Amino acid sequence: MDLELRDRVAVVTAGTRGLGYRIALGLQAEGAHVVVVARTEPDVMRVAKELGAVGIAADLTSSADRKRVVAEVHRRLGPIDILINNLGLRAGSSWNDTGPPEFNRAMEGNLHPAQDLAEQTMPEMLERNWGRIIVIASIYGLEAGGAPAYNAAKAAELAWVTSRAASLAGSGVTLNAVAPGAMLFEGGSWHKRMQEDPVRIAEFVKNELPANRFGTPEEVASVVVFLSSKQASGINGACVVVDGAQSRSLQPPATQP
Repeated sequence: MDLELRDRVAVVTAGTRGLGYRIALGLQAEGAHVVVVARTEPDVMRVAKELGAVGIAADLTSSADRKRVVAEVHRRLGPIDILINNLGLRAGSSWNDTGPPEFNRAMEGNLHPAQDLAEQTMPEMLERNWGRIIVIASIYGLEAGGAPAYNAAKAAELAWVTSRAASLAGSGVTLNAVAPGAMLFEGGSWHKRMQEDPVRIAEFVKNELPANRFGTPEEVASVVVFLSSKQASGINGACVVVDGAQSRSLQPPATQP
């Protein structure tokens, strides 16, 4: 299937490893002009060279850097057609180490960059009657789980996507979210936990993942690339879950005695 993404300008935040890298790779394979944005300049330059993409090093928790990224993309490639908001930062790990500073940090590393970059790119998308904005959320934005502040920030992202997407209906611009479950890739959080305590992680897989395995970045990236396409024009304000039925809301109730 031709997703008609050739020559589209696509920005992928946190695009140097894991899911972001696979999304960038998928969009590049469809002929898009990819821009990879991340904080660490050597990683950005390495991935940009590998993909033949544009690389921009930036701290997306900074509003000034977000403005700079949009301006630099315009200067080098033109208006943004596809925006993938993949940045996601945790703050705190449990209620024991989570308070107002952690909640603020989680919003600054999740909702605020996604919302600000989207609002900066929407006007020109609306002028052209075409655009795709996708937020990488989490199943923990749909139900309780994970670090409390991260949980709340992902829920806020999904609430914003649902509300803002309605205002775009019929414009040719869509705004959607993708909610991955537990994903395994080298250097990722689950990979680190597996190295630290393989027995505990094996129990987690057995008890919490109905598919009996972690998800992969490739599985999520394929959904994101499709949502970026012309063929996905009827999908707006949606949250597509990619978790192998990990979500509690997707599991049947326990059998009653």
